[in-house]
Amino acid sequence: MTKHNHHVVPHPDGWAVKRAGGNRVSLVHDTQQQAIDRAREGARKQGSELLVHNRKGQIRERDSYGPDPFPPRDKR
Repeated sequence: MTKHNHHVVPHPDGWAVKRAGGNRVSLVHDTQQQAIDRAREGARKQGSELLVHNRKGQIRERDSYGPDPFPPRDKR
């Protein structure tokens, strides 16, 4: 399964969940929190990233649910 990031973006009808690389929104919710909860669920299942945008479309928050490509070094 391809890991697509999940974006929470503003939408004329509220807040939308959109997968990276897609042209259409997956779901539209009344509140940003509802959209975040749904997108987080999808990101966890796929081991991808969640990116939350503000009303201007700028990324304001991100969470990663996949393996860390740059894990911290062991300080022994």
